[in-house]
Amino acid sequence: MLLKVVLLEAIRRGEVSLVYRRWTRPSVKTGGTLNTAVGQLAIDEVAAVDPAGITDAEAQAAGAASADRLRVDLAGEGTVYRVRVRYLGADPRQALREDTDLTGVLERLGRLDIRGAWTAGVLDLIARHPGRRAGDLAAMLGLETPSFKLNVRKLKALGLTESLEVGYRLSPRGQAARKAMMSR
Repeated sequence: MLLKVVLLEAIRRGEVSLVYRRWTRPSVKTGGTLNTAVGQLAIDEVAAVDPAGITDAEAQAAGAASADRLRVDLAGEGTVYRVRVRYLGADPRQALREDTDLTGVLERLGRLDIRGAWTAGVLDLIARHPGRRAGDLAAMLGLETPSFKLNVRKLKALGLTESLEVGYRLSPRGQAARKAMMSR
């Protein structure tokens, strides 16, 4: 679930507690968490709702001016879902990105490469082109953008990359892993 930074900041301040999305199927689950640009969010509830039943109070809890305005923003195909969210704290990957102890990391990268080596190439590409659009980077590797982004998310989960406003960069941990992989 992609959320704009302005909305994320409002969630962090406790001003927004609901998010409405129209999906064919939800991209988050009740009881899950979501790592974002401002930290980690708890997903307390995901429920399908009838847009006609959204009240002004619920719309305002989602940061919208009114229920009518929110319904206009939600126009389209798919089911409307209400997602109850709250700010949990700092993104746990943030501390991981700074930790250059690679114990276990290179082995995990090796497991990711079992069906075909890609981790070193993606790390190298991001190192050479920080801030470059994901679509551009994917094309450089001859991949579809969704496949490329999925691979980057796997590296991000290990604390090796971080997202920028546009594109990515290697974290200190990612730089250390790249250097270790190059020296093999």
